[in-house]
Amino acid sequence: MNMHLSLAPLISLVAGILILVMPRLLNYIVAIYLIVIGLIGLFGAGGMR
Repeated sequence: MNMHLSLAPLISLVAGILILVMPRLLNYIVAIYLIVIGLIGLFGAGGMR
């Protein structure tokens, strides 16, 4: 049986848990997420495979 774990749901889960534990992290997590998504959009996700 082959399991495929996608990166986005895993990051979302970790971010959600961190926000529940420390609500002040919300600004940083959102900012980092937006920067990463922007970089992936600019440079493409082809290098991540």
